[in-house]
Amino acid sequence: MAGGENKSRQSRLAFLGTLASGLAHEIKNPLSAMSVNLQMLREELDAQGSPREQRMLKRVGVLEREVARLEEILDGFLRFARGYKLEPVRQSANALLREVVEFWAAKAHAAGVDVQLVLEPDLPDVLIDANYVKQALLNLLNNAFDALTQRPAAEKSGREQVLVCSRRAKDGVEVLVIDNGPGIPVDARPQIFDPYFSTKAGGSGLGLPTARRILEELGGALSFDSELGRGTSFRLLLRTAPPPAPPPGDVPPPPG
Repeated sequence: MAGGENKSRQSRLAFLGTLASGLAHEIKNPLSAMSVNLQMLREELDAQGSPREQRMLKRVGVLEREVARLEEILDGFLRFARGYKLEPVRQSANALLREVVEFWAAKAHAAGVDVQLVLEPDLPDVLIDANYVKQALLNLLNNAFDALTQRPAAEKSGREQVLVCSRRAKDGVEVLVIDNGPGIPVDARPQIFDPYFSTKAGGSGLGLPTARRILEELGGALSFDSELGRGTSFRLLLRTAPPPAPPPGDVPPPPG
């Protein structure tokens, strides 16, 4: 992404965060009122009561779950729109990768997915917030897992694999998360970093946008290559030093 386009998008995100805060306040109040009233209604109904009361209790349960889901969606949107309070420190990318992959690999192995970790030795330390970079990595690993395991059984080869590797890059360390799944549909590729766009049933649509925003707030980048029938590779750039600050007045104003 060109520098000017990236700055413009960051400006739009900042504007979105301001707008989201006000909007969230207006949405949270009625959601909270709905939750309280549903709880009061539940307390008035008797689970051992008449068939009619039991039917009403089931409907109350459905509404409670939907309210909780809306609150979770709203909280996720707010976190994304406001950005993240990152506290980067210099540390080893390889150590972080080893920790995340070893933790996640049990899930993959249980589903028959092979996991390989290939780390280039003697890499320079990078400037990252470990908690948030772990979140970004887990989002990418889970996407790869879903791409491999949610295919129809007839399309699986029995050799499903995720490869995670690190290598030296010009501005720091590059991390690759590669799967040999079906690839991303061509018509979906321009939208995969858009909030709430998802090709997965039940996907939140915030995993990839969140991962990219975390990387960019650290001065890094997230990009991908994909080939139908061959798989997808995501590339994360982790910097060894903060990126140069933009010249004063170089950031465009929020859209009017």
